[in-house]
Amino acid sequence: LRSSNRGSWSVLSMKMTSVKGAELNKKWYVVDATDLVVGRLASHIAYVLRGKHKSNFVPHLDCGDHVVVINAEKVKFTGNKWRGKVYHHHSNFMGGIKARMAEDVLKTHPERILESAVRGMLPHTKLGARQIHSLKIYAGEQHPHEAQQPLPLVPRLNRK
Repeated sequence: LRSSNRGSWSVLSMKMTSVKGAELNKKWYVVDATDLVVGRLASHIAYVLRGKHKSNFVPHLDCGDHVVVINAEKVKFTGNKWRGKVYHHHSNFMGGIKARMAEDVLKTHPERILESAVRGMLPHTKLGARQIHSLKIYAGEQHPHEAQQPLPLVPRLNRK
């Protein structure tokens, strides 16, 4: 850095480039959610979906990767969240609020638990709505994304 006569700083011989949307190459990752804590797994997935693990991250573009989660019915909660955590849904009619416990959601739609946790960790904007489409969650071990040749993503988590 060099100071000019007027007291402002100028950068010498440094060039800053910004990544364009066409230059982004998205990879596919697969995560096995067996015995992983929901919140810790969701924060790692949201990190990858946003693209913060890449060196060319820009906050205004969807530069994240695709994540496939298998075995979503085998996730874990810490504490007493299976009976204490409540998922709410409203039908937009008067008195139309519905509440379900986490253990009931696990029995019927186990992928919604992890999807709700990841959605809450992404930006609540149009960009976040676009990034959540890069997440594919499946209750069992089978998934239809073998053609994309997903790489294994091992989150750095404490298994409990």
